[in-house]
Amino acid sequence: MSALVSIVVLVPLGFSLVRALSVAPAKAAALIFRPIVGELLINTVAIVVATTLVCGLVGLFAAWTVERHDFSGRSLLATLFAVPLAIPAFITSYAWVSISPLFEQFGGALVVLSCSYFPFVYLPVAAALRGLDPTLEESAGVLGVGRWGVFARVVLPQLRPALFGGMLLVALNTLVEFGAFTLLRFRTFTTQIFAEYKTGFNGPEASLLAVILIALCLVCLLLEAMLRGRTRYARVGRGGRRAMRTRLAGWTKPPILAACCLLVLMTIGVPFGMIAFWLMQHNSAAISPVIASPELLAGATLSSIAYGVAGAALTLLLAAPLAFLASRYRGPLVTVIERAAYLAQGVPGIVIALSLISLTVHNLRPIYQTSFLLLLAYAILFLPLAIVSMRATFAQLRPSLEDAGRSLGLSRWGVALRIVVPLAAPGIGSAAALVFISITTELTATLLLAPIGVHTLATQIWADTSTLAFAAAAPYAALMTGLSLLSTFLLTRQFGRLAVTATE
Repeated sequence: MSALVSIVVLVPLGFSLVRALSVAPAKAAALIFRPIVGELLINTVAIVVATTLVCGLVGLFAAWTVERHDFSGRSLLATLFAVPLAIPAFITSYAWVSISPLFEQFGGALVVLSCSYFPFVYLPVAAALRGLDPTLEESAGVLGVGRWGVFARVVLPQLRPALFGGMLLVALNTLVEFGAFTLLRFRTFTTQIFAEYKTGFNGPEASLLAVILIALCLVCLLLEAMLRGRTRYARVGRGGRRAMRTRLAGWTKPPILAACCLLVLMTIGVPFGMIAFWLMQHNSAAISPVIASPELLAGATLSSIAYGVAGAALTLLLAAPLAFLASRYRGPLVTVIERAAYLAQGVPGIVIALSLISLTVHNLRPIYQTSFLLLLAYAILFLPLAIVSMRATFAQLRPSLEDAGRSLGLSRWGVALRIVVPLAAPGIGSAAALVFISITTELTATLLLAPIGVHTLATQIWADTSTLAFAAAAPYAALMTGLSLLSTFLLTRQFGRLAVTATE
């Protein structure tokens, strides 16, 4: 069963590679070495590098401020820094670009993606700072190393796994971003792949560009591994557990607090403020190819929720055997099967969607443009999220309980349903919530694979903002943001605390 799930994940990727390799070498060279491909490569690499560096610096600053300083409102600030994760990047781009066209192109893309993705660095670095052994820094201080010397020679090297891991997530998400770049009129590989698909359905150009995009993802993974190195960071002893915080005071307090307030204003204030502004505009501003109405709003909301629930159920169903296998068994074969499922995390959603379209058009026509195909795409894209949460929970279960169940006459399915599932319910619920949030805010696969006549909140926002109908898009944006925030709140309330919850 686990091997079958991995094959399901690998089939669309393999199909995309086969289609790209089927292009004649001369034709492939002519398509790849075009001026437009060079422009796309420069744009994509430039925005990935710039966004990753900015998010690295901003995330490190935010984590250092809330974890190593004491000041009024520190706990609130720690939570606010994580909120942008609940706001999709294309909602943030909608807010910024509706302020002024000046926020289009490279500059706007850098601002929008930095506001959306800096928590990917902030969260792991904050967690790493809380786990550092304070005695190391105290020993360096006793030996005469200054404050900045301690940070550069003791703290920063220990933050490398968290810092580079977070920056890798930023780079991969920037590389595969589609909705934000489309709204910001900034051309990258993802926007061009979509354009090639729209103009020449199922042509070789899109497949070749997809292969280049996959290669760039692999380069990011290799660079992160090289920078992280083979150094081990585990403690050899228990170490100290007290927090290393100093009172924020003196001349540094005003500029640090001002920078934090500016960060919150840019990442949360602008999206919420612009959505509220456009909600209050007169109907004449709501120019849209589809007139917004309560029926359309209700239909799009119900579609988003229905696909989120069904997609989460299918994803959990596929992830459960893989997570259980990875938690109970070791070996090269298990590692290969598990890692195969993670490949989807490093592959752009638009590539997965186009591969499924090509595959079903040529070989599985009955399921082309059906709800099942869209749900399958969701499952492939978000399988790693479910596996990570469920594997951790399964690993905490004692195998002796399952042995006891079998000794009492329960079948394998009886043990799974009456012992494993009830005990693993918190982890399963957490995985379901994570996948649900991701599906309700997903745009690319939904845009390409949704059956005719199906509209979700994400596709409605995209349709309205593409024609500059910002007021028409505002109700959908408000509902999506509210749904995402509510899901995030329920997730953290029911299944665990936020990783950034500050401890006083």
